[in-house]
Amino acid sequence: MQNATYNNRYILAISFISALGGYLFGFDFAVISGALPFLRIVFELDAWWEGFLTGSLALGCIVGCLIAGKLSDSYGRKFGLFGAALIFAVSSFGMAIAPQLETFVVMRFLSGIGVGMASMLSPIYIAEISPAQVRGRNVAINQLTIVIGILITNLVNYKLSILGEDSWRWMFGLGVVPSLLFLIGIVWLPESPRWLIAKGRLEEARAVLLRFGNSAVVEKTVDEVVNSNKETSPISFKEVLHKSVRPAVVIGVTLAIFQQFCGINVVFNYTSTIFESIGASLDQQLFETVSIGIVNLLFTLVAMWQVDKLGRRPLMLIGALGLAITYVVLAFLLQNQISSVLVSIFVLLSISVYATSLAPVTWVLISEIFPNRVRGMATSLAMVALWSAYFILVFTFPILAEKLGTYGPFYLYAGICVLGFVFVLRKVKETKGQTLEELEGNFRH
Repeated sequence: MQNATYNNRYILAISFISALGGYLFGFDFAVISGALPFLRIVFELDAWWEGFLTGSLALGCIVGCLIAGKLSDSYGRKFGLFGAALIFAVSSFGMAIAPQLETFVVMRFLSGIGVGMASMLSPIYIAEISPAQVRGRNVAINQLTIVIGILITNLVNYKLSILGEDSWRWMFGLGVVPSLLFLIGIVWLPESPRWLIAKGRLEEARAVLLRFGNSAVVEKTVDEVVNSNKETSPISFKEVLHKSVRPAVVIGVTLAIFQQFCGINVVFNYTSTIFESIGASLDQQLFETVSIGIVNLLFTLVAMWQVDKLGRRPLMLIGALGLAITYVVLAFLLQNQISSVLVSIFVLLSISVYATSLAPVTWVLISEIFPNRVRGMATSLAMVALWSAYFILVFTFPILAEKLGTYGPFYLYAGICVLGFVFVLRKVKETKGQTLEELEGNFRH
């Protein structure tokens, strides 16, 4: 019998094209930090509007996730990615030319819809086209492009800040460039063969799979997916909550919430607040932002190297426990106004732990633990939970910091990380090296 041989170079190339959605995610996540000083002046923002303007991206993401699940299950992964890219391009241009605050918020919300769609569809697409032995690494490419998007956007924002009052328009307007590149790239993407098989379009699926590998790859994949998609009736939300699927859904949703409530996005979004609380200068605050971006990128590369070797579960356990420890030390340093150098070390240490574990591995697990038949809708539910948790996290930190001190919330996040460690230890099974079809049985009980 012929062995399955994969065209890994081609699969890797189209994984990177799909992961451009992650770059745009990183862009929209980071661009607001450089633009806010100018937006405060131009739109005369009070505290409420500043918070709502920033959070409107997350609200749009929730809508985007809900739309993407249905669209991708009905019309295909490629169709959904194309829609996300188009929304990115339109909203970036719209924010750049926005004449008033209300228009800008609407465009930012629209951008969030694109981010939400891409945040779930890019990992799903990559998981569905990748061989089991490298699926973790390939899905982690999406996290890599997010991190690259954040770092490049921070550097570009810093350079554009010298342009004066209208700097923010250039910051947002430049998002059109990667959006159009993503749009063009999607034209060359094949449709997900697993989606084609699920829709009964076997000949199209075989033609795509022949680009991925030899005839053994084609027949192996077709047989596995056909056997896991015996039901042909329309997918309902009730089916996603069926007792046979519920364990996987509970795990996916809990991991999505934990990735946000672990608190790391407070470090990303409130770097200046954290260092200002210990008397750091503005120059040091900006330097810390760049340092965080560089460390985030370097350790994301480490995660890509280890996710298919060490495995998902060990990385999640290391990440949860590592963050709990670093947060306790960081909180102690902030509470006692100890050296900004030590604070910087533990901030960067927490970023490195997160980038190696919870950041990429959560996306990998969510993209692979759901059954083929309900993957789009179940992933949509997990992403809604993730973005809702993000919205809650970034809006509660200023309130908690005011009541407890800047250090106070980090004790809380440390406790959440301990609970996350216990959850992963008890509920999450290892998934490395198994096909998506093999994993269906593992997460039904």
